[in-house]
Amino acid sequence: MNPAPLLCRAVSVHHDGETNPVIEGLSFTVEPGERVAVVGLNGAGKTSLLLALVGLVPHSGEIVVCGLRLSRRTAPELRRNVGFLFNVPEDQVLFPTVEEDVAFGLVRGGLGLGEARQRAHGCLHALGIGHLAGQLIHRISHGQKLRVALASAIVTDPPLLLLDEPTAGLDPRGRRDLSVVLERRTAAQLIATHDLDFVDRLCTRVLLLEGGALAGETVDTAAIRARWGCDQG
Repeated sequence: MNPAPLLCRAVSVHHDGETNPVIEGLSFTVEPGERVAVVGLNGAGKTSLLLALVGLVPHSGEIVVCGLRLSRRTAPELRRNVGFLFNVPEDQVLFPTVEEDVAFGLVRGGLGLGEARQRAHGCLHALGIGHLAGQLIHRISHGQKLRVALASAIVTDPPLLLLDEPTAGLDPRGRRDLSVVLERRTAAQLIATHDLDFVDRLCTRVLLLEGGALAGETVDTAAIRARWGCDQG
């Protein structure tokens, strides 16, 4: 049996100079094929959690990705199993053109340039931005950069996707198209988001963070909407 794509045991995160932990004692598992949402109000710790899962911020406790325990030594290998979407796409897109950026991970993994470009184009088309392949990154909109960054995260077919606010800056059609794309992926997914409608459309389980701690777990957002005083979407 293959190991769970993600296992967290008693994970805590402290930022330098801060007394209180940003994340405290989180334990949960994401199984193969699961699409799990992490929701919480601003400051709940969602982004810090995702960064900790790939070793980008210090943590205590145990993080295991695809059977590999995270440490300073194992972090580079572990990250090869993860497609990561930052909440600011400008921090993620690195190359002059859209095509180059999306194809980079494939080329780095040993795929020939021609096949890498073909797969990159297919991924861009699936996200509704195939027409942007030859565009310069600095000339496209924020929402388009978000989809380019997402394409770069998923094009290598990693077994685990960690996505931070993937619908931010997308219009309703973009959100719908994104949910269709992610629903078709076989990767396990952990999605940090405020978008409860998107969660109900896509995710199979929901984790609620409050003050860096796990405050609840459910299969839909009804109880969370009631807790937050939100109308049902």
